Amino acid sequence: MPKILRLILGDQLNRQHSWFRQKNDKVLYVLMEVRQETDYVNHHIQKVIGFFLAMRNFAQWLESQGHHVLYLTLDHPDNQQCLDKNLSRIIKENHIDLFEYQLPDEYRLDEQLSIFSAHSSTQVRVYDTEHFLCSREFLGEFFKGKKTYLMESFYREMRKKYDILMDGREPLTGKWNYDHDNRNKLKDPLLLKPAKTFRRDVTDLVELLRAQGVATIGDIQEENFEWPVTREEGLQVLDYFCSKLLPYFGMYQDAMFTGDAFLFHSRLSFLLNSKLLAPLEVVEKVEKYWLENQDAVDIAQVEGFIRQIIGWREYMRGVYWAKMPAYAEMNFFGHKRKLPQYFWTGDTKMNCLQHAIGQSLGKSYAHHIQRLMVTGNFMLLAGIHPDEVDAWYLGIYIDAIEWVEITNTRGMSQFADGGIVGTKPYVSSANYIDKMSDYCSGCFYNKQKKTGEKACPFNSLYWHFYHRHEDKLTKNPRIGMMYRTWAKMKDKEEILKQADYYLENIESL
Repeated sequence: MPKILRLILGDQLNRQHSWFRQKNDKVLYVLMEVRQETDYVNHHIQKVIGFFLAMRNFAQWLESQGHHVLYLTLDHPDNQQCLDKNLSRIIKENHIDLFEYQLPDEYRLDEQLSIFSAHSSTQVRVYDTEHFLCSREFLGEFFKGKKTYLMESFYREMRKKYDILMDGREPLTGKWNYDHDNRNKLKDPLLLKPAKTFRRDVTDLVELLRAQGVATIGDIQEENFEWPVTREEGLQVLDYFCSKLLPYFGMYQDAMFTGDAFLFHSRLSFLLNSKLLAPLEVVEKVEKYWLENQDAVDIAQVEGFIRQIIGWREYMRGVYWAKMPAYAEMNFFGHKRKLPQYFWTGDTKMNCLQHAIGQSLGKSYAHHIQRLMVTGNFMLLAGIHPDEVDAWYLGIYIDAIEWVEITNTRGMSQFADGGIVGTKPYVSSANYIDKMSDYCSGCFYNKQKKTGEKACPFNSLYWHFYHRHEDKLTKNPRIGMMYRTWAKMKDKEEILKQADYYLENIESL
């Protein structure tokens, strides 16, 4: 029997994969901490620690199941700090006959391993990760010939295919989507529940990163790392979400509140994106809980959550593989401005940005509306280059892996793809932020003013954005009303002058 090397990447920690069903003394599983992965973008320290902990725990689990494991720590003397160099050495030293790996979910790693395999004298075999609900190619084939990809169509197809919230071929309650029930501001903080957290002392890992000179962003409580990093912990978080948070999830999933970072969100994204949990098991667990507790949880809460998992998450992956690598170069508006320094410090007078950025730096987390309608909204209004946007989002969040990050930021958030993902740019004035949060209360700026001293920057930048991109957006049927409103406004010149002043002085906002 040939000697086999099986590579496991840091986001392929799937215990349920068919690889692990049988023990084979000829198989060597390899996991590695490498500078290639810590350094390709400036990551949040909690993100690096989270992945290292998850990988180390996964390696221990493999060994406990009787599998042979080679784990290269970041400071291992034989670690050459990149995948292909380490693989070449391990294959040679262990006289490997067959190299096997699972399809990577990032284009750059897929390219790297494809090139490595093409030049390897060792036989190579590639496997599916057995995680997602559809193949890389499914969405591209599903929307073949279409200029835009409508997520709702894809979402309904997934519901039918996996019989989720379905009654035959029709939605269980007669309605596919409860999005309109998911847009409420949190007015009663007493509804909130504490997040399900864990306690770990990670001082040794923090010292490892410092000793190795790994540059990171953000903060960490070295003696109290709270994120779940094992499958057992992930299942606990899932149970907690169902019993404590799901009853209010959909209702308040778009709400933002200074007093609580997590609100009713599940905090499952890191667990899903590292494959410690599978999307289908998460969705089926939530559906089952609802079916058994319909007196406590209504359908709007459940459908809103399930849509995020089998709708948006799978859809964004499909867009990624249908459009890469060209997608990473798209810049529909031709934006060129650099990201202001306060995105790395949180030191801004805009209360909404100060909170959303500060929370991101402190917890490596922000929920989808904070990302879309606060930080992303400001970046788009200010004309930040999509490369700058991608680098920030990819680095700062613990759940950020390029396949899910870039489609959400360059696509939905920045409209840099010209409308493949979203049907319109997601921009707003202070009105939306005030409607969905308590951020405007006590802010240095006045949410009601478009011009003059202390006028909220979002208000003038909002109209400035539409004005400067009128040639690209005026025919968009979803935003025609904005241009009709703009045409009737009598203070256009003052608004544009105010916005120009703010853009010229963007670092001091």
